[in-house]
Amino acid sequence: MSNTFTSIDFELATAKYSSVCAVGIVNVVNGIITNEFYSLVRPPENKYMWQTSRVHGIKSKHTEDAPSFIELFPQIDHLLKGQVMVAHDELLDRSVLKETMKFYDLSYQQLQLPQTWECTSKIYRALGFERTKLSICCEIMGVSLQHHDALSDARATAELYLKIDQVKNNLKSANHE
Repeated sequence: MSNTFTSIDFELATAKYSSVCAVGIVNVVNGIITNEFYSLVRPPENKYMWQTSRVHGIKSKHTEDAPSFIELFPQIDHLLKGQVMVAHDELLDRSVLKETMKFYDLSYQQLQLPQTWECTSKIYRALGFERTKLSICCEIMGVSLQHHDALSDARATAELYLKIDQVKNNLKSANHE
C-alpha cells in the first residue's frame, strides 16, 4: 500500500457516466493530505435527472455557470497524471473518468494511470467488514463524511485508505488474544 496517492470522487447528473456534475480530488504525499480540489461541473446540456439531484442536491441552476469537464480538465490533469489512484467504488469512478474523457475527445491514456485503481470498498470487505458502503465504513472508522459531496467523499476515501494498516494491526491483535 502506497502512502502517496490520489483519491477521487464524482457526482453524476444523470445515469450516463459522462454526466459529471461535481468532482473531488485529494492528493496524499507520504500519508499527508497535501492538496484538495473541488469543482462543480456543467454536464452536457446541463441536463439532470431528478433522481440524481435528490441524492447529491446539485441541480442545473447550480452548474449553469460552472465549467464543462473539457474546460476544467487543464486544472485537474496534473493532479491525476501518473498517480496511484484510490476510489471507494473504483470501477464506477474509473469508468466515469474514462467515459467523460472519451465524450470530450480527451486521451485517458495520456494520464498514465494504472489499469485498475485501489478500491477501499473491496479492501475493507477483504478485511472482514460485512457492509462497505462509504458511510458505514466512515462511521466505523471515525472518519468525517458529508456523504455525496464529491470532495468530502474523496477525502473520506483517502482517510479510509490511510487507516488500512490500523485495521490490519487491530485484526492481528484480536487474533493473538
